[in-house]
Amino acid sequence: MTATRLRELMADDMVFAPGVWDGLTARLAEQAGFRALCASGFAISAALGLPDAELYTMSENLDAVRRIIEASDLPVIADIDTGYGNAVNAARTARRFADAGVAAVFMEDQESPKRCPICVGDPVPVISLEEATGKIRAVRDAVGDRLIVIARTDAAGEEALARAEAYVAAGAEMIMPVTKTFTTVEEWAGCHKRVGVPLMATLTASTWVERDFTPELLREVGVRLALLPTQVLLSATGAMRETLRRLRSGEPPAQVSADALPHHDFVDLIGFADVEKAQEKYLPAAGA
Repeated sequence: MTATRLRELMADDMVFAPGVWDGLTARLAEQAGFRALCASGFAISAALGLPDAELYTMSENLDAVRRIIEASDLPVIADIDTGYGNAVNAARTARRFADAGVAAVFMEDQESPKRCPICVGDPVPVISLEEATGKIRAVRDAVGDRLIVIARTDAAGEEALARAEAYVAAGAEMIMPVTKTFTTVEEWAGCHKRVGVPLMATLTASTWVERDFTPELLREVGVRLALLPTQVLLSATGAMRETLRRLRSGEPPAQVSADALPHHDFVDLIGFADVEKAQEKYLPAAGA
């Protein structure tokens, strides 16, 4: 069970998980040596040409996650936004993701459709505490220990701490403050002390947590999972945009990118050799 594997990894040390959105990025992250993957909702939305505003459906998210799982053997932490409805909807969402082989899911306490807190102004509306804890209880009852259930809060300050305590009591195994939940390292440490369970941090690009949290500091404040949800996406998008610009300007295709992967390396990356071996093993010999 992938959830058990991820629990074992976190028991050994803090786990970093880069944000991926398809099979190719999953393969690249695994080859880079990461031990887990984050199916980033921000990146999956972007891959559909959409902002991270819960415009895609649960099924579209699940399809992307399945492609990630098929391409990699690493445990996957999936973003299920608000659960795509009320507690009953959230329970079904969690079951579908568990059935797909996900190791962990994180669900937020925002009103649906969610709003990305680093892309919009304050405040981000959250649902009542009663409704939020009901959704967590429903998810936990639906999946048992097949998934690590991570409760995200978009509240702030004392309200965030009270919600985090209630979410743990409702069955959350970890708590995920967002970048705007707390403003100091001390508040993060206080949250961990108060809730008594590990925290998950999202080191989103261009936020204070990406800048200030070193690996040592993350461990000190109780973080066991650290997501890198947008770094790969932003780097890849910048490289693609520059390549397209240079091609459109008339530069010779062979000279547009010194950082481009050589063709033969790309062929190896996506597994052509494995397919050829399978063909030789199972298909009739040529001319037979």
